Amino acid sequence: MHSRIEDYAMIGDCQTAALVGLNGSIDWLCLPRFDSPSCFSSLLGTDEHGSYCISPSETINQTRRRYSDGSLILLTEFDTNSGAVELTDFMPIQQGGSHVVRLVRGLRGAVKMQLSLSVRFGYGRAVPWADKLGPGALSFVAGPDMLVLRSPVALQGEDQTTSAHFTVGESECLAFVLSYGLSHLEPPKMLDVDRVYRETRSFWTNWSDRCADVGRWTQETKRSLITLKGLSNMPTGGIVAAATTSLPEKIGGTRNWDYRYCWVRDSAFTLLAFLHAGYTEEARSFRDWLLRAVAGSPEQIQIMYGVGGERRLEEVEAPWLPGYEGSAPVRIGNDAALQTQLDIFGELSDALAVAMKGGLATVERSSKLSPMILEHLEQLWVKPDAGFWEVRGQAQHFTLSKVMAWVAFDRAASNKSLTTHQTDRNRYRALADKIHASVRKEGIDPQRNCFTQAYGVNHMDASLLLLPLFGFLPPSDDRIRNTVAEIERRLVVNGLVLRYETETGIDSLPPGEGAFLACSFWLVDNFILQGRLEEAEELFERLLSLRNDVGLLAEQYDPIDKRQLGNFPQAFSHVAMVNSAFGLASATKYPQLGLPLIYVPKVPVGFPGNSSGRSGIL
Repeated sequence: MHSRIEDYAMIGDCQTAALVGLNGSIDWLCLPRFDSPSCFSSLLGTDEHGSYCISPSETINQTRRRYSDGSLILLTEFDTNSGAVELTDFMPIQQGGSHVVRLVRGLRGAVKMQLSLSVRFGYGRAVPWADKLGPGALSFVAGPDMLVLRSPVALQGEDQTTSAHFTVGESECLAFVLSYGLSHLEPPKMLDVDRVYRETRSFWTNWSDRCADVGRWTQETKRSLITLKGLSNMPTGGIVAAATTSLPEKIGGTRNWDYRYCWVRDSAFTLLAFLHAGYTEEARSFRDWLLRAVAGSPEQIQIMYGVGGERRLEEVEAPWLPGYEGSAPVRIGNDAALQTQLDIFGELSDALAVAMKGGLATVERSSKLSPMILEHLEQLWVKPDAGFWEVRGQAQHFTLSKVMAWVAFDRAASNKSLTTHQTDRNRYRALADKIHASVRKEGIDPQRNCFTQAYGVNHMDASLLLLPLFGFLPPSDDRIRNTVAEIERRLVVNGLVLRYETETGIDSLPPGEGAFLACSFWLVDNFILQGRLEEAEELFERLLSLRNDVGLLAEQYDPIDKRQLGNFPQAFSHVAMVNSAFGLASATKYPQLGLPLIYVPKVPVGFPGNSSGRSGIL
C-alpha cells in the first residue's frame, strides 16, 4: 500500500534528492542528478522496484518527525513498547559524489530494528550484481551505476534483497552509509560520518540563518526557502520544478508528468522569492543558468530544460511501473519542452528586469539577448499557443500568453539595460500598446466585463490572477476586480483555487485534478493588492495548514479527499508561498520591509506594477 504523498519528506545534497516515508523507507532517489534514472522507484510501484527501509521490526506505537532546525536533516522518532529510537537521514553536501547517511540512535530501552535494501537501477528495472567489498560493505553494480552500502551490522542477501536485523540500545548510535559512484571507477571511499554530519548541519544552518525577517511567518518562509535550495543543482544553478515524476494530479488518472526539469516559466517568480529573502547568490546563479540555457537562436528557446540546460527531454512511458496508486502511465521526459508558449518570453524579460532591480550586476548577454528574442516575438505573438498550463490540446489565443508578450515588450521599452537604443524602446512601446489593446478587446467577456481564459471563450482561468501582479492593469481596475470575482465564483472549491475549468475540454485528457496551490497563493496576492487584508491572511493561513508535518507542499491539493496531489515537493508552490508571505508581511504588520507586493519592480510613479511608470493604458 502506498504512503500518501504528504507522508514523505525530502533530503538532498543540492544535486539530487530522496523521498523518505514516515515508515523510514526511501522510496524515490535519482542518481547522480535530479533528472537521472532512479535507483529506488517504489514510489511509483512496489518494493520490487527499489526501496531502502530502516525501521523497528516490532509494533510502532507512534511516529514523530521533524527537520533539524534550519536544515534538510530529517529526524524520525519511533516509539515502541520496548523503547524509542531516532532515525537521522541526510545527504552530505559537496563530498565528491552523492551519499545517503542514515544514523540509528537509541533514545530509550532496546528496540529491535530491521533493514531492507532493494536496489533497482534504471527506474526500477535493472537488478544489480551484488559483491562483498570487505567487512560490512556491499557493492551493487548494473551498467554504468554503482552503489556501495557500508553497514555496522551483518547483512544478508535473499531474493535480490539485502536485509539485516539488529537491536539498538539506549545512547547507542549506528551509521549506515550508501554511496553512489560510476561502475568503471574505484568504489567511493568511506565517509567520516561525524565530520560530514557537522559540515552538513553547518552548511544548512548558516544558509538558512541569512533569511530576511518575515515577522510571524519567518519560520514557514525559511522552510520553503530551504526546500527551494534543496531543489537546486549547485553545480549548474538550475532549480527543478519537483524531485519526482508522474505523481498524479488525480488518483488513478493520466495527468502524470515528469517535473524533474527547470522551467523558464518559473524564473521571475523564483528570482523574486530569493531576492525578497536576501539570497542574491542563489538569484544570480539561477539568472546565469537561465541565460546559458536559452542561449542560441530565439526560435529554439524551450519552455524547460534539463538541470544542466539540456534540450532533449523526449517523453517515454515506463510500462513496467504501475504508477502511484495505479495512476498510469509513468512518464520519463516531458514533450511539453517542444511546445510553443508565448508566456516564456515575458517571464524571461521580467526575470532579467527583476534581477537588475534586485541589485544583480547586469551581464552583457542580457542586452544582446533581448533584441533577438523580441524580434522573434514580434512575429510570434499574433499566433495561438499551448498556453501557460502546457495544455495538450488545440492551440488557442490564450489571454495570459498575450499579456506576457506585452510584458516582454513593456520591460524592454522601460529598461535601458535591456534595450540600449531609444529608437528600439519606442518601437517596443508601440508594440506593447498594440498588444495591450488587443487583450482589452479580444480577451474580455463584454457581458461580465472580465478577462477570460482565451480569446472568444467565456471560460475562467486562474492564471488571469497574474494580470495585476505583472502590472497589466491596476488592481483597482473594474476589469481586474471582476476577473478576480469571477475566479472566486467559478474556480474556488472549499476555499482553494482550481487552475481552470477542466470540463470545458481545454485539452485532450480526461478532466479532473486538485486545486493548484500556487494559484491559491496568487489569490492571496490579489486580496492584498485590493486591500482585502483579512481575507488575504485567512487564506494564507489556510494554505499553510495544508503543508505536511515537515512543512512541504506538493503541486496540488484535493479539497474533497483532503490530501496532496501531484509532484512533490513542488518548487512553484513554495515560491508562491514565499512571495505571498513577504507581500502579506509588507502590507500588514511589517510595512517597514518596503517590499513589492507584485512580481515586477516598483517604480516611483504610476500604479504598482506598471514598469512604464504610467497610470495604465485605458
